[in-house]
Amino acid sequence: MSPFLRIGFSNFEIDPGLAYHEEVLNPYCAVYMKEAIDTEKGQVYKQKKPTMYPPWSTTFDAHVHRGRIMHVMVKDRTAELKSETTVALDALATRCKKENGKLEIWLELKPQGRLLMEAKYCLEKTDAAAQSGADSEAEPEREGLFALHQRRGAIKQAKIHLVKCHEFSATFFPQPTFCSVCKEFVWGLNKQGYQCRECNAAIHKKCIDKVIAKCTGSAINSKETMIHKERFKIDMPHRFKVYNYKSPTFCEHCGTLLWGLAKQGLKCEECSMNVHHKCQRKVANLCGVNQKLMAEALAIIEIKQQAKTTRDSDIIGREGPVSINQPGLIQPMTELLMALTPSAPPTGRADLQGVTWEGPAEGSTEASAEEPLYAVPKKEPKFTVNDFVLHKMLGKGSFGKVFLAELKRTQQFFAVKALKKDVVLMDDDVECTMVERRVLSLAWENPFLTQLYCTFQTKENLFFVMEYLNGGDLMFHIQSCHKFDLHRATFYAAEIICGLQFLHSKGVIYRDLKLDNVLLDSEGHIKIADFGMCKENMLEEARTATFCGTPDYIAPEILLGQKYNSSVDWWSFGVLLYEMLIGQSPFHGRDEEELFQSIRTDNPTYPSWLSKVTKDILIKLFVREPEERLGVKGNIRQHIFFSSIVWSALERRQVAPPFKPTLASPSDCSNFDKEFINEKPRLSCADRTLINSVDQTMFRNFSFINPGMSRIVAR
Repeated sequence: MSPFLRIGFSNFEIDPGLAYHEEVLNPYCAVYMKEAIDTEKGQVYKQKKPTMYPPWSTTFDAHVHRGRIMHVMVKDRTAELKSETTVALDALATRCKKENGKLEIWLELKPQGRLLMEAKYCLEKTDAAAQSGADSEAEPEREGLFALHQRRGAIKQAKIHLVKCHEFSATFFPQPTFCSVCKEFVWGLNKQGYQCRECNAAIHKKCIDKVIAKCTGSAINSKETMIHKERFKIDMPHRFKVYNYKSPTFCEHCGTLLWGLAKQGLKCEECSMNVHHKCQRKVANLCGVNQKLMAEALAIIEIKQQAKTTRDSDIIGREGPVSINQPGLIQPMTELLMALTPSAPPTGRADLQGVTWEGPAEGSTEASAEEPLYAVPKKEPKFTVNDFVLHKMLGKGSFGKVFLAELKRTQQFFAVKALKKDVVLMDDDVECTMVERRVLSLAWENPFLTQLYCTFQTKENLFFVMEYLNGGDLMFHIQSCHKFDLHRATFYAAEIICGLQFLHSKGVIYRDLKLDNVLLDSEGHIKIADFGMCKENMLEEARTATFCGTPDYIAPEILLGQKYNSSVDWWSFGVLLYEMLIGQSPFHGRDEEELFQSIRTDNPTYPSWLSKVTKDILIKLFVREPEERLGVKGNIRQHIFFSSIVWSALERRQVAPPFKPTLASPSDCSNFDKEFINEKPRLSCADRTLINSVDQTMFRNFSFINPGMSRIVAR
């Protein structure tokens, strides 16, 4: 039995006699779980798990370990309030047991305030304890102890947008907030804007291209900043003075309200900019400068210079050299002012100083020349959700749902994946969605990738229409038989290699290989699915550093924060092969941190019944030096483990699968988890206010139709 506490915070109080009390609005909790670690200097506490922000009157679970403490901090939205306390979890668990398992107490905070906490002592049954007569000293690899009994979701770090040394990430603003660039209200729910992690500047997502000020938190004295000041002559310090505001006023840097009754903030004597006291040092020296207009003006000037440079280059070619300005230098301020007038509209599309202009008007010749790569040709039929009948729900997650759908006009079945636009935008995953569509479009060139027929959208959702693979996934099948026999595992591994190597040849890293993402078709051949974690343009020496993947399958170089390439897919392939052959994961931990530590340092356990050849390929796949790992170094197809595989026949799908799924009809759903199949197949209803706040232009190039879909409809 593993003990844990179910904890909740329901109320926060502060001494009403304190003058500071008036500024405490919208308080929230931050919970830091810390572990005791012995060092040369004595015992220290280290935070290993991510910080939690539990909403009021909700609960979270915390496992009880010796030396584990809970550091609770109460803050308000201005970050001025910081009251805190520390609680030892083992002491709290002991007190709960004395109070019949449940406790309600006030925690005294320092320097002020108190917090009402409820705690309940619970016991969690582990796999080992659940087995009757289990021996506590049993071998870890014994069947059932670490069996693959549940699905594991993927994780991905928040996307960071680097603009002028700012580190912008999608942010939820808990109170009304104004954009520091255009000064307009940031509309929408969830993560409706961006905020810099260094200087706290808040902006619209659409205004990220209009930022011209360097981040004061990360580049205040950098060489690039000094060049920027020298080049554009923008160094206009504000003259801030303390100000008493008589009406609600918002900070024009972080966008939030100036709290308090008196001396709430600072006002610039020159440009009347209003900021928090805490934001004064983070404001760029742009007194009197309108960032939005300045960015637009710089873009216009650059367009003119590009045109002039082209003309001058032509003159040089025909008439000899002439004196021209150096590219990139800005013209006198008079030209800048002329560019700001209505008589000088943008003449085309340019991407300069982070500015992205809208494309040419409809009907222009330039519009047709810039038609997106995956646009739906006008002659192709267009599809809507009304063309399909949703029969069953095959899967569900925070992203949306996957349905078994029937095309009305042909009675053929497809798997339709519906993504919620608000969730895609909230998680800043628009580019990931477009990458998934592009990679799916490549699948027609390889028989071991799930094929995409078309994509379309509504105001609320994005739809992927894919082939329906009714054989189920490898996780579903391995749960029923614990592990695969050698012949079956070898066959699946060989076909996965064909799919992976095809993706790598196209410059795509998959990054989410796992049992759940390998499907079987009606014949028993594999199909790799779910390309939302893919990274494009990774040919030759290209590297990336995004932290992503499913925890059990993440390669050590990702955990170490190193830049990586396709080597991470071969590590994940090794984990998957181990699971297919042995029926359990090679690395273990009570929580995510322990699991990651195991991946970084531990060597997997190999059962005595495993053959030398099988053990050899697994050892070579689990090499922690990426460049020495099998798949990166050497030809994995030539390993003796695959000596029975005729690769030329396998690539043409001419090798008979060792297992064929039992199917009663083309719409059979018996190979999918019953928890989803029994739910009513319907699209989630979205909040109208939320949907109206969605920036639909983010998805303007999403729709796509594969020629194969046209042939199906034409039958």
